Amino acid sequence: MHPVCRTLLATFSVTVLGLGLAREGVACDLHALRTASAIVDDTPGLRLGVAEQWTRFATLQRGDDEIRDPYDERLESSITQLVAEYRFTERIGAGLYLPVIDRTFRRVTPSGSVEHGDVSGIGDLALLADVMAFRRETDESTFRLGLVGGLELPTGNSHRLSEEQDENHTHAPGQGHAVSGIHGHDLALGSGSVDGIVGGDIFWSWRRAFVGASMLYGIRSEGSFDFEYADDLQWSIAPGVVAWRGAEALLAAQAVFSGETKGEDKLDGRNLTDTAATTLYLGPGLEGSWKGLDAEVAVEVPVLTHRTGVQITPDVRVRGGLRWRF
Repeated sequence: MHPVCRTLLATFSVTVLGLGLAREGVACDLHALRTASAIVDDTPGLRLGVAEQWTRFATLQRGDDEIRDPYDERLESSITQLVAEYRFTERIGAGLYLPVIDRTFRRVTPSGSVEHGDVSGIGDLALLADVMAFRRETDESTFRLGLVGGLELPTGNSHRLSEEQDENHTHAPGQGHAVSGIHGHDLALGSGSVDGIVGGDIFWSWRRAFVGASMLYGIRSEGSFDFEYADDLQWSIAPGVVAWRGAEALLAAQAVFSGETKGEDKLDGRNLTDTAATTLYLGPGLEGSWKGLDAEVAVEVPVLTHRTGVQITPDVRVRGGLRWRF
């Protein structure tokens, strides 16, 4: 493989740090999870990585419309992902992904008082395996298709899900309860359930131009307090160009278009009408590689948000990651 193509594959794998299963407040995000997919630098060996995703939620929304926020509700979420991966062969790899989550919030309680608080701890551990399903390489171009699958295990604290039993999910008038856009499922660090993960990745490059696309789908089951997160889909498309390259280094710029969507969560088998969410993001990204170190950073803003019921929505998201190849 051409050295530039190999470096692009390695740096794009860092962009995949932005696709994970650590739940990010409003939606059950598949963001901030994994460094490697089937389209990484395929040399067998160990990879260690760390990724950070910071998101600020400060807009109250019902459906497609922003609504008045008399209590100045907000949520700031930080997810630091610790990653350990091993490639057994050029085509097969596996990894462990542990999120460390910290969230601070301000919200209104059903009685009308304002609550300030924070939650922190480890999230749900994910175990993934990936396989290179197809690849084609020439002197000027590379195309690769990878498939991934695995499990998310209930290692995170899920006690905040108990709040869902007492929330007014109908938002019906005349009940004397203040309605908050920050719910128990937004603050829970874990689900209490064993969930499935499936997905895939595509990478194509031609000379200095390239594009990467990734998708992960979370298959949810019932967890703690009879609460079941809805299945969720995360995807990202990132065309880019190599701005500079040296003998063992590379710098590339990208336009990152990503999205996430989920349906209504369930409590005791009934749908909760204030939990469905769809968000589309757009923003610039930079990738770099130097010898065995890969790095990426991206700043994204939502260009479309849709919610059911009253929910807090994101204003900005910043992602970054480092990966060491041994």
